[in-house]
Amino acid sequence: MVGAGLLTLPYAMSELGWGPGVAVMTLSWIMTLYTLWQMVEMHEMVPGKRFDRYHELGQYAFGETLGLWIVVPQQLVVEISLDIVYMITGGKSLKKFHDLVCDGRCKDIKLSYFIMIFASAQFVISQLPNFDSIATISLAAALMSICYSTIAWGASVDKGKADGVDYSLRASTTSGMVFDFLGGLGQMAFSFSGHNVVLEIQASIPSTADTPSKKPMWKGVIVAYTIVLLCYFPVAFVGYWAFGNSVDDNILITLNTPKWLIAAANMMVVVHVIGSYQVYAMPVFDMMEMVLVRKMRFSPGWKLRLVSRSLFVAFTMFVGITFPFFGGLIGFFGGLAFAPTTYFLPCIIWLTVYKPRVFSLSWCTNWVCLQ
Repeated sequence: MVGAGLLTLPYAMSELGWGPGVAVMTLSWIMTLYTLWQMVEMHEMVPGKRFDRYHELGQYAFGETLGLWIVVPQQLVVEISLDIVYMITGGKSLKKFHDLVCDGRCKDIKLSYFIMIFASAQFVISQLPNFDSIATISLAAALMSICYSTIAWGASVDKGKADGVDYSLRASTTSGMVFDFLGGLGQMAFSFSGHNVVLEIQASIPSTADTPSKKPMWKGVIVAYTIVLLCYFPVAFVGYWAFGNSVDDNILITLNTPKWLIAAANMMVVVHVIGSYQVYAMPVFDMMEMVLVRKMRFSPGWKLRLVSRSLFVAFTMFVGITFPFFGGLIGFFGGLAFAPTTYFLPCIIWLTVYKPRVFSLSWCTNWVCLQ
């Protein structure tokens, strides 16, 4: 749940300002926790059936064809865009680590080469077959995310408020303010992105009549969202308090001291995005291989996995090298696909399937979220 998008939250705050920024952060946390609860509940809403994929839930609600076309394109955009952003994040963090350790004594290396170095690890790890096989990597990634987020706000507190810090909006023109505001909303939406793989994760939990999977899954969600609260809010608010509108689109790029600690934090980001890349790539691999085997009659096996997954990693690497704009991409993809699949679509599916009584608490809550 804790993604590298949290590193851009101080930048999003600088685009929104204190009032709107705090309000959007708080509402996003509450709304996404509610829609995540809906996803967990709907996983087994039909007795004897489990909706293991987001598109299966969409097909049940909207019909076989329409549901597929509503969900799959948005889900693919989310997962592929996340992997592109993680490719860029991994490369930028490696470069920052290199620059801090060398301290001007080494030859300057272009960002493109660091993205390639990061991609080389993904070429290997992508050959692991499923979610269960990346459990250790995911655990390491989760621990690293907690560590570097703590370093991000802790180092900001230690540094203190910068001289002449300015909390005015970054843009000075009306059109600039509008675009920055939309970008800030997109960046915050990008940070809450776990909904797109929650059903795949819940599918890996055993379920019985006495202990349905939603019980342990909901406990996991509560723990995850508590950690999100403890990581996201301090990074967003303390980072903006310390640097104002001069903060970079990655708070760890703005911080330079103490060097050893910031270098360690950037390496933690690398470990984190190595695992997070795989979490969001696995559903894409699953879709790709399913189409190749069922529709195009390819034989399943390690050869198919090697070629198809390597091509995907190469594609995300190429796009990351071509468009290495961390903050801009997060805002764009956040508004394009993360907001619908995280904030709106679960509510629409809930209203379609359960048909709550008009003006009941459930009906009102879902329509408020859709506004």
